[in-house]
Amino acid sequence: MNNKIKIDIVSDVVCPWCIIGYKHLEQAIDELDLTGKVDIEWQPFELNPDMPAEGENLKVHSARKYGTTPEGSIKARLNITEQAKKAGFAFSYYDEMKMVNTRNIHVLLEYAKEQGKQHALKLSLFKAFFSDQRDISDPNILASLLEEVGLDVDQSLAQLDDPNAIQQVINTESMWQELGITSVPTMVFNRSSAVSGAHPVDTFKQILTELVEQQE
Repeated sequence: MNNKIKIDIVSDVVCPWCIIGYKHLEQAIDELDLTGKVDIEWQPFELNPDMPAEGENLKVHSARKYGTTPEGSIKARLNITEQAKKAGFAFSYYDEMKMVNTRNIHVLLEYAKEQGKQHALKLSLFKAFFSDQRDISDPNILASLLEEVGLDVDQSLAQLDDPNAIQQVINTESMWQELGITSVPTMVFNRSSAVSGAHPVDTFKQILTELVEQQE
């Protein structure tokens, strides 16, 4: 196979099914021995673009946006936690957990892409938010995560004050939405086909196998 399979993953870092879906995809890639033959690029999507900077308690947010009852919230969290565990990822929900505005995070991820660090930062953000109970809207937390993946903290955070960097994220989000993507995760393969949702490992294996056969 001469060319890598290009996979764009449209997602938000506060989307639980995005990391579960990615872990399923990752397992499919590993089982097909395609590591190094796949090029993954994360694309921005804001679940809550109008979220204020201070964020909103996750239980309150779920009740307001989705009409989730306290009992329903508990059931949903248990289900998601179990699904993530099966996929090899730990969820650690807590009472003070909040939904946050992710615009700045997507700006940092776009900058990290230019530095070859996007994938590492994306996975670090998922882990910080869902596993480590860290507030990823806190500039100090972000600085720590940037440093952990080897990015220059000052240069990275300077992007948050750059109107061009912010507009680039807005434009990219709009582009994907204009292409018909309205939910996440959405995996786009070779910019020619796409699937939405945290599909099972076997589904991704089938898709990848077919793409390999086409390229060969």
